[in-house]
Amino acid sequence: MGAGAHPLYRHGDSAVHRAPAEVKIVCLLVFVLAIVATPREMFWPYAVYAAIIVVVWQFAQIPLRWVLPRMLIEAPFVVLAVLLPFAEGGARVEVAGLQLSVSGLWAAWGIVIKGTLGVAAALTVAATTSTTELPAALSRLGVPAVATSVLVLMLRYVDLLAAEASRMRMARISRGDSPRALHQAGAIAKGIGALFLRSYERGERVYVAMLSRGFDGNAPDLAVIGAPPRAAAAQWAVALIPAYAAVTVAVLAWMMR
Repeated sequence: MGAGAHPLYRHGDSAVHRAPAEVKIVCLLVFVLAIVATPREMFWPYAVYAAIIVVVWQFAQIPLRWVLPRMLIEAPFVVLAVLLPFAEGGARVEVAGLQLSVSGLWAAWGIVIKGTLGVAAALTVAATTSTTELPAALSRLGVPAVATSVLVLMLRYVDLLAAEASRMRMARISRGDSPRALHQAGAIAKGIGALFLRSYERGERVYVAMLSRGFDGNAPDLAVIGAPPRAAAAQWAVALIPAYAAVTVAVLAWMMR
């Protein structure tokens, strides 16, 4: 993995990759808020949102086969959505011989479609923004330096934790463990606990190392040295086109409701 990269980053030289990180973060925030604000009883706005994301993928040269496996992160929310039509009360409708709640169906639809589009948009920003761009971008957006430092360190060490969890899993399998067997749940839980303790101890060691190098508790201004230039007005105007389109769609949806 190259410098500044993270597990969700996809190397490229597209216009989306070159766009300033602070503009992409604002665009993502506005885009997701527009999706959330759209009435769930309408279908066409979500088709437009999906089309906007696909167009951005084309500009960013992100293939569908790269995105789809990474969208499985929303699987727990999909499971929750599937249960809602059975758990909600109120008026019911028969679907394939099952009595399902109408309000539950609408709630399930809203969770699935809005969650899917939000995850897709977030993955687009993650795939085109490296960790080296984040400190300056967040500082320019007014995020406190402490929060920026915590986020950057988290992105740096999540790779180490994932690698350590993979090594622990491989060690269990080499000793006869069967991860899919129910009776091994206790061993897996103990492994998670051990990983938590190791992570906590690593955090303490990193903090001590920072103190030994002069850290006084005040987070430095991470956007001063080696930061890319600020986004120009033209870059803001062009990079926020998906956000403009999403807000327009949301407004039209409420007007036509």
